[in-house]
Amino acid sequence: MSGRRRSASPPPRNRDSGSRAEYSRGSGRRYDEDRTSRGYDEGRGSSSRQGNRDRDHGYGRSEYSERDRERERAKDRERYDRRQGSRDRDGRTRRSASPRRRSSRPDSRSRSPSPTNKAKPDFKPSGLLAAETNTVRAVNGDSTVLKYNEPPEARKPVLSWRLYVFKGSEQVELLHIHRQSAYLFGRDRLVADVALDHPSCSKQHAVIQYRFIQQKDEFGVSKGAVKPFIIDLESTNGTHVNDEAIPVSRFYELKASDVIKFGQSTREYVLLHEEAG
Repeated sequence: MSGRRRSASPPPRNRDSGSRAEYSRGSGRRYDEDRTSRGYDEGRGSSSRQGNRDRDHGYGRSEYSERDRERERAKDRERYDRRQGSRDRDGRTRRSASPRRRSSRPDSRSRSPSPTNKAKPDFKPSGLLAAETNTVRAVNGDSTVLKYNEPPEARKPVLSWRLYVFKGSEQVELLHIHRQSAYLFGRDRLVADVALDHPSCSKQHAVIQYRFIQQKDEFGVSKGAVKPFIIDLESTNGTHVNDEAIPVSRFYELKASDVIKFGQSTREYVLLHEEAG
């Protein structure tokens, strides 16, 4: 108890150095304990004037607090490096020490803007030139566009083909169809080579076309010949050969003695040539 009372009372200030030395020699232990306590208070952040004076002279620093500050500085530098690694300044990217996984999605900044869809030129034939070429104009100003064009293999026939027109059992007309390579049948008299007056027939109903084709004889020898074909021009009521409807827009080969009918007309057109007659 007496020792604590002595350490609590500071040494008198009006004593000389000899008396202070005696005090130190007499109570050196207590004096050292006071210095240790002041250093401990300084390590804990004491704000006493003596602790501040010793801190200014470099006495009583805590090694534990210095390690903590160094550790905090290292953490700050690491966080700064991470932030800098995720930024891109002036085109220069500072990557962090740990590699980052790249995303599979494309970067929107690297994608170029999609080009606008412009209409591409279409060089396909419009059909206007063909329509103008196939247009037939009358003297009175009327015009009709032909629905049919002759194929490249079109030829004039060698044989003198004829059409015998019958109405019932009576022959009413004889048509010579060997002077040109094709004959158009229909109600439009402006373009039709053979006029059809029955209302069930179309304006451009059918065409008899002579074509040069290659055929083989009985010995297997190939030779060319000009033969008659008929084609229906998508008529309303169709075309019949020997009482059978022929396919639309396809060539159908004709032979001697074939009977042709157009639409619902009762007239019969019998195909013959001189050798067959």
